[in-house]
Amino acid sequence: MVRDNYPFAMGRTTTDNPFTALLEELHNGPEIIYATNAYPIDIPAWVPRRLNDIQAIYLDTEHFSSESFSPFPTLVGESWRVIPVEIDPPQHFQYRALLNPLFTPKRLQQLEDQVRRTAREYIDQFKEAGQCEFMSQFAMRFPIAVFLDLMGMPRERMEQFLEWEGLLLHSMDLEGIIRGTQQVVAYLREIIEERRNHPGDDLVSYLVNAEMDGRKLTDDELVGCSFNLYIGGLDTVTTNIAWQIRHLAEHQEDQQALRENPSLIPVAVEALYRRYPAVTTFRTCVKQIDIAGVTIMPGDKVAMSTTLGNTDPAAWENPMAVAIDRQPPRSLTFGFGVHRCVGVTLARRESVIAIEELLSAIPQFRLQNDVPLVTELGPILQPKNIPLVW
Repeated sequence: MVRDNYPFAMGRTTTDNPFTALLEELHNGPEIIYATNAYPIDIPAWVPRRLNDIQAIYLDTEHFSSESFSPFPTLVGESWRVIPVEIDPPQHFQYRALLNPLFTPKRLQQLEDQVRRTAREYIDQFKEAGQCEFMSQFAMRFPIAVFLDLMGMPRERMEQFLEWEGLLLHSMDLEGIIRGTQQVVAYLREIIEERRNHPGDDLVSYLVNAEMDGRKLTDDELVGCSFNLYIGGLDTVTTNIAWQIRHLAEHQEDQQALRENPSLIPVAVEALYRRYPAVTTFRTCVKQIDIAGVTIMPGDKVAMSTTLGNTDPAAWENPMAVAIDRQPPRSLTFGFGVHRCVGVTLARRESVIAIEELLSAIPQFRLQNDVPLVTELGPILQPKNIPLVW
């Protein structure tokens, strides 16, 4: 029941595919474990592995709270919260109503050409080379460029954003995480103040001028909303696209099928989201409850792994398989219940566009032989390298 060596603990890397060997080990164990290092910075947490239990925790706001599960504000000695993911209902609904207009299908349709042009810009840089390191040349840069455009920030800050993202989300030491958080928040505050004085047609300007309950958002609320867009718009999109392309490189038959029938790509993306969910979110117990035969006490942390829920053999028929021509049932990849990702529609389009443009620009690709594939573990299971050749 108690584990000191949780396989997905932060600060580790592996050359095994975490969606095969590590998953099989966990699914062959208890329905819930108490992992001493499941929460960031080696804090213990309960880890359920059944889809039904994870969904129930998502929906149960009586026993579990989203408040302050992120370590970032506390690490830098500030009191803002990541909005809306760290806000419980009913206040959560107010923030969602404020943010939802940013991601309507109509608005995103207007961005389609811009996002597609951005994908082509990066693919053009390597399509004639016969090879690329997909993570550093596309998966890391494409989502950041889309984010910078949406936020009205100059693309000249790309390298700085890459550096900050590395510190904030992939640093192996606490000092690096703190430094990255401080730098990102300082820049967001600078942009917020600039948009107050010089508003434009971008997401920050929208937030600065928006009203909730007849009032403007406070500086801390603006930072919390902007920080959430930063985290969600960069790292998770990068990770999703990376695993999707790695799958196509490793499964030539699926890649060929999409080349022959590109209309399957949106369905294939959903199937790949289900198979390669890379994010763990957290809750804090606020009222004693029994789950899967154990008692969870107030103050206990719970780690809800989409990786485990989406591959639960009790919930999915043949969970390790990918059927690129069949729409899967809705999975946990983008959360569940009221905390389903606010930017899910944009994330989907970024994945679809990335695959469409890559398949149309370069011939059949595969992984380069004899190069170890490294994955960084933790709350996000992100590939460190994907060397492609064609």
